Amino acid sequence: MAKKSKIARNEQRALVVARYAERRAELKRVISHPGTPADVRDAAVRELARQPRDASRTRLRNRDAVDGRPRGHLRKFGLSRIRFREMAHRGELPGITKSSW
Repeated sequence: MAKKSKIARNEQRALVVARYAERRAELKRVISHPGTPADVRDAAVRELARQPRDASRTRLRNRDAVDGRPRGHLRKFGLSRIRFREMAHRGELPGITKSSW
């Protein structure tokens, strides 16, 4: 089980990312567009740098949906490898069967 503070901090970051997502996308579009004048591009770069660090999508951490474990995350299921295995053995994941050969 992850610390409650780490899980809460990650949730807070997700809210900040959602709040700034549209503005960040707009600024990145201006920066990457080849026809943008240099002064406008420079202003967009400065504005992007002025935004909070936690507004960046890369600051989020994929965590287990059940207990918040940060490592070994399986994106398709939203679970850690350990939780996935436990739930699969108990038959709690539809369509998942134990493989043997």
